[in-house]
Amino acid sequence: MPELMLPTVVVHESFVAAAREFHAHPEPPPWFVAGLDPGELAASDAFERYVTRLLAEPLESTPRPEGFVPATTLWWIDGQEFLGRLAVRHRLTPALEDAGGHIGYDVRPSARNRGHATAMLREALPVAHRLGIDPALLTCDDTNLASRRVIERNGGRYIGSRGVKQRFLVPTT
Repeated sequence: MPELMLPTVVVHESFVAAAREFHAHPEPPPWFVAGLDPGELAASDAFERYVTRLLAEPLESTPRPEGFVPATTLWWIDGQEFLGRLAVRHRLTPALEDAGGHIGYDVRPSARNRGHATAMLREALPVAHRLGIDPALLTCDDTNLASRRVIERNGGRYIGSRGVKQRFLVPTT
């Protein structure tokens, strides 16, 4: 049964395969893999450095690009199979209030349409609550009906749109 876990080297091979799937998929890859080279990540030391960097993202002292905030990255894992990732942003910038919100998630293409995103978000809401986030703001493109359903299945209440982004408040308790 899948579970939400901190990033781990245990899923190295599966993560690299998922990154390749995202890059080969007709949609542009999500930002978390867009700049990654799956071939480079195939090396164990490179993957270990990547995991270490992800584990440092929640720390205020961690250097980050402009516009990025501390965030806790969690992976949806079944045994040694990487199925998806989720990030809980500890606070919002004005840009994240418009598009991004507190929680973002992605399911690898070969694992979609099996309820993983709904389950991942459900499992992440208590994490957000422990970080003092309640309710959590989530956004999705107005054309992304699957993501809207995931948010609504987790108690999301539509609060309006900003541009092409629909905005929802989701209770974390």
